[in-house]
Amino acid sequence: MYPEHAPHGRYETAVDVHRPTPITPVVMAPAPLVPVQPGAVPSVASVVLPDGRVVTGYAISPVQPGPATAKPAVSRAAVNVALGGVGFLAVCGGLLLLTTFIAALTALITQLIILAAVIFGGWIAVQIFTASGSKGGTTVNIRKAVIKRNKFYS
Repeated sequence: MYPEHAPHGRYETAVDVHRPTPITPVVMAPAPLVPVQPGAVPSVASVVLPDGRVVTGYAISPVQPGPATAKPAVSRAAVNVALGGVGFLAVCGGLLLLTTFIAALTALITQLIILAAVIFGGWIAVQIFTASGSKGGTTVNIRKAVIKRNKFYS
């Protein structure tokens, strides 16, 4: 259906082929393996499969993971926020008590000032309205006075 691609002519060209040489990475020598004797010789176990074959091998005890660090039930951030809230409430309660104390102290001082004014005013009233005839004071009779041209006439 489609015609074959037939080149019109053979052209030969010079091609430079570059083959890079790989750089070998520096390989660290692995630590030498030191054989360690097991603490006890493991027991050999044999298992008979359902088809009659016998498989023999060492029994492998499952690896018990080390105890994981127990995570607290509540995160540290939540505990810090809660403690901050408790501290804030304590401060607010203290400030509320402080303002209440200041208001009560102000009312007490105001009442003491009023009481002092009443007592002092009563003492002055008693001094004024008591009979002073027996004290031997000077009696001055004030009559109708006339002032003419800055001179006093009685």
